[in-house]
Amino acid sequence: EPQMAGHPNNIIFLSCDAFGVLPPIAKLTPEQAMYHFISGYTAKVAGTERGITEPSATFSACFGAAFLTHHPTRYAELLKEKLEKHNAKAWIVNSGWSGGPYGVGERMSISTTRNCVNAILDGTIGDTTWEKDRVFGWEIPASIPDVDPDVLHPRNTWPDPKEYDEAEKKLAEMYVANFEKYAGKGDTDYTQYGPKV
Repeated sequence: EPQMAGHPNNIIFLSCDAFGVLPPIAKLTPEQAMYHFISGYTAKVAGTERGITEPSATFSACFGAAFLTHHPTRYAELLKEKLEKHNAKAWIVNSGWSGGPYGVGERMSISTTRNCVNAILDGTIGDTTWEKDRVFGWEIPASIPDVDPDVLHPRNTWPDPKEYDEAEKKLAEMYVANFEKYAGKGDTDYTQYGPKV
């Protein structure tokens, strides 16, 4: 008898943001999901990468560029088909830094990450209101059980909000520069669903 599960109701992209910009959780539209899937943003972190002593940003298409045999946009189209066919939702969960970049802020607590994932899986995340991020365009929840509401909005955790704004702009520019190689490729140009700088 075949041992195969059904299609998931939620797709979670796990990122480790060393800049302290990404929220611990963000809801994506299907088009934003394709943009972030193709981007594959995370950080190389000491202990998981040989020779790394402090985190550095990296973009790895589809969160696994070294293993792709087709162009990343092909995998994005396949994922989009599955999301639409099964009415699945897409999320970014950030286990990186909050309150500032590496060396200034603190690593997101395991309990915060766990509570964000649990809220997705048990559906309680549907009981909140949402705020659209002005640069990245994704939606951030107003509350999640057992998560500090300030942590959900990274700008609120920085001692100087202007420094956060500068870091957010810098990261957004990195996203845009990385995505230039994918502009106009595939069935859909997802460039328009990335951050606005």
